[in-house]
Amino acid sequence: MSDIPLGVLDLVPISSGSTAADALRNSVDLARRTEQLGYARYWFAEHHLNLGVAGTSPAVVLALTAAATSTIRLGSGAVQLGHRTALSTVEEFGLLDAVHPGRFDLGLGRSGGRPPGGETAAPTTTPVVDGRAPNGLLIPPRFSFERLLGSPRVALQRKLLLLPGAESQDYTEQIDDVLALLAGTYRSPEGAAAHVVPGEGAEVEVWILGSSGGQSARTAGARGLRFAANYHVSPATVLEAVDGYRSFFEPSETLDKPYVSVSADVVVAEDDATARELATGYGLWVRSIRTAEGAIPFPTPDEARAHVWSVEDRALVQDRLDTQFVGSPRRVADQLAQLQEATGADELLITTITHDHADRVRSYELLAEEWRRR
Repeated sequence: MSDIPLGVLDLVPISSGSTAADALRNSVDLARRTEQLGYARYWFAEHHLNLGVAGTSPAVVLALTAAATSTIRLGSGAVQLGHRTALSTVEEFGLLDAVHPGRFDLGLGRSGGRPPGGETAAPTTTPVVDGRAPNGLLIPPRFSFERLLGSPRVALQRKLLLLPGAESQDYTEQIDDVLALLAGTYRSPEGAAAHVVPGEGAEVEVWILGSSGGQSARTAGARGLRFAANYHVSPATVLEAVDGYRSFFEPSETLDKPYVSVSADVVVAEDDATARELATGYGLWVRSIRTAEGAIPFPTPDEARAHVWSVEDRALVQDRLDTQFVGSPRRVADQLAQLQEATGADELLITTITHDHADRVRSYELLAEEWRRR
C-alpha cells in the first residue's frame, strides 16, 4: 500500500490541562515530524467556539507551519466558505504562496451547520448489505445532524462570523469565483475585472471537501477538481460522496480523471490494548461535539472513564466509535487498506487525537513504518 500516500488532518486539539498555545506548538512539531516520516500532506481544519480546538484560522496556522517545514504540502481541510468571500480566501492563500510557492492545497468546504446528505445526491453505485461494503468495510446507519443545526451554539457561531444582515453566497458560485480569481479571469456582471495580488496565478492546488454526494461532490466533479471525502465525519455517507463525485466528474485543465482522498480517525500503538487505552477519551470528545456543546478539551483516559454514559449518549457516538481504527500498526494498516479498497481512494488522510502529544506522534510514526512495509 506504500503507493497510496498518507496525509495528516489536524484539528489542533487542546488536551485537558493544557492551553491553546501548547496545542499550536504541538501541531507545528507534529508537522515537522510527519514531514520526516514521509507523509505527503498536512492539512488544518477550521472550527470555531470550541474550548478543545485551537484551529480557528487555517491560513494563520499554515503560515506558522510553513516556516517550520520545507517539503510537506500544507493545506486547509477546509476553509469554511459560508462566512467568507472568495476574495478574502484567495488573498490569504496568495500571501502564503508568495512566501512559500508551490506548497499549498486550498481545501474548500461549506460552513458548519449543514448536514451530510441534506440535499439531493447522486445515487450510490456501491452496494451496502447489512451495513457493509462489498469488501467488508463498515458503513454504519446515517447520523441525524438536526440536533446540531437547531442548537443555540450554531446560531451564535453564525451570528458572530457573519456581518449583520449578510447572507452566504451560493457555494458553487463561490467556488467559481475562487477559481476565476486564481486564474485572473474574474469579471463582474458589468464586465469589470478583478486582479488579486498576491493570489492571481498562485500555485495552489484546489480541493473540495464533502461528506455526501450532493452539492460539494457535484461541484468538485463538474469543475474537474480534487475531492476529499470524510469517513471520519460521516462514515455512513462516504460511498455516496465518492460515487457522486466520480459520476459528476468532467476533465479540466488541471485534472484529467477523478482524484479522491478519504479521511479516517486512527490511533496506533505497539499493541491493541495500549491503543485502546489511548483512544479512551475519543467517545466523550465526540459526544461533546454532537450534543452541540462544542468540542471539549481532549480528556485523559481516567477523565473519560469517569463519565456516566446514558443510552442516548451511546447512540450519539456509536457510529464514530465503530469506525475509528484503533490498534497495533498491522491491524490499523489492514483497516486503512480496506477503506482504500472500498472507496478507491488515491490518498488517505489520517486524523489522530490522543491526550499526550508524544503518543500522538508515536501513532503517526508506527503507522508510517507499517505502511512503508506494504
